[in-house]
Amino acid sequence: MAHLLHTTFLPSSSSLPQKPCLSSSPSHTSSSRTRVHAKIREIFMPALSSTMTEGKIVAWVKSEGDKLSKGESVVVVESDKADMDVETFYDGYLAAIMVEEGGVAAIGSAIALLAESQEEIEEAKSKAAAASSFSSPAPDQNPSAAAPALESTVAVDKAVVVAPPSPSVVASAVHPASEGGKRVVVSPYAKKLGNELKVELGRVIGSGPNGRIVAKDVEAAAAAAAELGSTGAKVSGAPSVHARPGIELGSVVPFTTMQGAVSRNMVESLSVPTFRVGYTITTDALDALYKKIKSKGVTMTALLAKATALALVKHPLINSSCRDGNSFTYNSSVNIAVAVAMDGGLITLVLQDADKVDIYSLSRKWKELVDKARAKQLQPQEYNTGTFTLSNLGMFGVDRFDAILPPGTGAIMAVGASQPTVVGTKDGWIGMKNQMQVNVTADHRVIYGADLAAFLQTLAKIIDDPKDLTF
Repeated sequence: MAHLLHTTFLPSSSSLPQKPCLSSSPSHTSSSRTRVHAKIREIFMPALSSTMTEGKIVAWVKSEGDKLSKGESVVVVESDKADMDVETFYDGYLAAIMVEEGGVAAIGSAIALLAESQEEIEEAKSKAAAASSFSSPAPDQNPSAAAPALESTVAVDKAVVVAPPSPSVVASAVHPASEGGKRVVVSPYAKKLGNELKVELGRVIGSGPNGRIVAKDVEAAAAAAAELGSTGAKVSGAPSVHARPGIELGSVVPFTTMQGAVSRNMVESLSVPTFRVGYTITTDALDALYKKIKSKGVTMTALLAKATALALVKHPLINSSCRDGNSFTYNSSVNIAVAVAMDGGLITLVLQDADKVDIYSLSRKWKELVDKARAKQLQPQEYNTGTFTLSNLGMFGVDRFDAILPPGTGAIMAVGASQPTVVGTKDGWIGMKNQMQVNVTADHRVIYGADLAAFLQTLAKIIDDPKDLTF
């Protein structure tokens, strides 16, 4: 998002970046617009990922009338992959909030107005009211479907907001957003869970970044409340029943932001001609290595990612990608994306330069990514830079399956469970070996059957003799 720091916008809520500009002075627009001498700027919905088309307001960190400093967090936005703090690039006052918490806005549309001084707050509020009335939908339309937009006769600057490169974590015994009557910052899933478990979020102390309430905080609060209720029931002798609300059968549930992104990607993948190749790999040596170094924090996911990365180095075509249908790119890095099921969606966590990073560091990085994904605090490069994807359902006992190719990549490998299998040995005897089935789905515009076969043979050799995985 750093590229937005020096970007100015045309005075339209749906405009795209046009030219670099470092000035904070008011824009001078065409004669068809009213010139505004007061410095009232729009805070607009930023693009937090390459696949993001709209964002949802999770929480406003600041309230109307609050003074803002350059670089200060203003709002928490839910993208298709994560919740991210968004900060302003200008000093001023948060004059008017145009999209309330829970509301959705298109990328580039105004979500609030920033006034340079207190004297301009009322003027900004009137402009926000005018924009709201201008964009109000007809009675038979869904009010949330219309994104706020300014009237064409109003010209204001764009106040650039950016996502910080890495969110700071502040340890506190008190939820910072609960102090002084401010809004509670809570992840979308935690908010949903709180409603289901009837937990008052204002009394919950968040353990997430910047004191944000996450799912485990809500579950802990619900468990504590249940324990208190159970104790009270024993004293009174009355029976106590704590049943978690179930799914309402027959109800229609709209996609979450993440589910919407997954849906779009899956539909886009249908335009790519793919084919599949399966292979059986013996895992006895890999299983033995895992048992040996597991106590040092090494995960099986990291071992599989490392083995795959080393095989891709020898077969760069499998690590390539075709985006325009006319050419393909040999990717300079081997970034292994691992598909992970999240509450309400699916995300790929990226182990960057997996061929170069040692197995211990790779395992630590994997655990860090999982924790950040659960807290919805991933940075874009941690989920959208994969060059090859792994999807592993082996831990669920699935022996084989096919995976759908993610857009913009050349191949994805589906990994099944490693299971004891009766096999014929080279000397003619019958023996037992642990084996797993892998199926690779590939872009047939670039990768052919012989290419995949050679890659899988190399991968099988690395797993059968995994000494190189620990160097």
